[in-house]
Amino acid sequence: MKIQPLILIVDDESTVREVVRKYLEVEGFRVLDAETGAQALTFVRDHMPNLVILDVMLPGIDGFTLSQSIRELMSDVSSQSDTEVPIMFLTARTSELDRIAGFELGADDYIVKPFSPRELVARVKAVMRRSGTIKNNGDEKPMHLGTLHIDPRSREVHMNNALVVLTAKEFDLLLFFARHPRQVFTREQLLNQVWGYEFYGDESTVTVHIRRIREKVENDPSEPTILQTVWGVGYKFEPNVT
Repeated sequence: MKIQPLILIVDDESTVREVVRKYLEVEGFRVLDAETGAQALTFVRDHMPNLVILDVMLPGIDGFTLSQSIRELMSDVSSQSDTEVPIMFLTARTSELDRIAGFELGADDYIVKPFSPRELVARVKAVMRRSGTIKNNGDEKPMHLGTLHIDPRSREVHMNNALVVLTAKEFDLLLFFARHPRQVFTREQLLNQVWGYEFYGDESTVTVHIRRIREKVENDPSEPTILQTVWGVGYKFEPNVT
């Protein structure tokens, strides 16, 4: 029998934990819930969840700091060091700076309270599809673009034969660009095509993800040659990397 993905919910509000648990379990997910950061880290170490849903305002340790601790812990205890556990923030903090801070830390989604439980479930599934936990069709062949190699099936990226560790959303965005070489996209178009109905956010989200990808695949992120800026319009992917 196939083991269903395990989701960890971290929120100090018991009502939120109960509602999210109920809707996720109806969809067949296994669910753990934690009230504090310390309890969450214990669950991560002992159970290795497939996805974590974090409140930002937690007692003792804030969600942003906790997300970094979770990634470090998962990296230490997992032999699967080529992937990162997807993290979604579920919070009442709505400012643009908070959202940017979340994405700078590698968050795969940022959901604002009050929220729709059905939408939350849809976005959980979308993040899991991007991370490979829920499988999509695996017919697409690896893409060899100069020194950049992208494998949609394994969701692995190599640059100069070295493994590049991307979050699920970073991989999705890079793959979208690679599928549309030299085509210029505005930030609004990228939000629609890559985030779609799953995310209602501002265009700075795209800017943050572009910057993070450049830091990982560009020889000189300050002068990018792969993900190029088209001033006044948006971005394009240049496949002729030498």
